[in-house]
Order: sequence, then structure tokens, then C-alpha cells
Amino acid sequence: MPSTTTTQRKAPTLDELIERHKGKPGALLGLLENAQELEKFRYLSEPTLRRIAEGMALPLSQVYSVATFYSFFNLEPQGLHSLVVCRGTACHTRGSLELLETALARLGIEGFREDESNSVTTPDGFASIRTVACFGQCALAPVVQVDGTIHSRMTVGKLVAAIEKLRKVPAPEAPKSK
Repeated sequence: MPSTTTTQRKAPTLDELIERHKGKPGALLGLLENAQELEKFRYLSEPTLRRIAEGMALPLSQVYSVATFYSFFNLEPQGLHSLVVCRGTACHTRGSLELLETALARLGIEGFREDESNSVTTPDGFASIRTVACFGQCALAPVVQVDGTIHSRMTVGKLVAAIEKLRKVPAPEAPKSK
């Protein structure tokens, strides 16, 4: 009788990722991306950044500079779900501020100031909301990305429905803040 078990591929460790990337031109960007994917809450912790710097024989300042330059990288724990609201000119003129405010209110986030930070995570770890300058989908504005899927011509009603659909998935245990 054939076996019904399937072989699951084990995720690489951070040290294994460092070895794979070591000595390759431009490797830091890919390594940071892979390292962030290893983390349950999709972020680069200080110990992770330090280990990468040490393993790649790079100054910590260089690793940190790359991690903070690209908006893809997170230095704080992220939520189970991700909402990204485009705040470019076309999206703004077509209502993205109202979409951002609706998402924040629906998720119970108060005091978020877009001029101070481009992301915020709910205390329970349910969702992170991020703003971006432009998705490059201006003809389809306003645009919101929900868990990696772009939604064009977003309305408040469609956004509320998307958030309610996300609520059907239980939230993970929230990470401990510093």
C-alpha cells in the first residue's frame, strides 16, 4: 500500500540563508527579504539584523540603512493581515483618505498620524495598515491592497466588506512590544 504521508520542506534557518547569499553581488536585499519571511510576524528584529551584519561581514549601519530605505521591510511586528492604502495623488483625489480613516476606525486604531509613520498594527496582532506613495495603478484609483491582492476602484463599502471577511480568520497571539 503506498504511503499517504507527504514530505514537508523544512524552512531554512537564518544562518542557512546567510550562507546561501554570502559573496553574491546585491545579496543583502534578497537576504533581508528571506529573513523577514522567516519571522512569524514578518519583520526584521534587531537580533536578526545584527546576525545578518555579522554573517555577511557588513557594518550593522549598512544593513540597517538598506532595511529602512525600502518600505517593504518592517522593523516592527506586523499583523496577521495586511492592508495597504495608496495615498498618491490620483488615489487621494478619489477618496483614499476616507478609505484609510475607515480602515483605522474599523480596526479600532486611534491616534495614527500619517505624517509620523507609514504603518500601524492593531494591539491584538490582527492587522497592519500601511500607506504607500503610489502603486502605479492611477487609472484604477483608489487602490487598496488586502493581504497581497490589489483591489482597484475601492469604495468604503467594499473595504468594510473586505475587513469583515478578514475577521473570520482568528488573530494570532500579539507579539511583545519593546
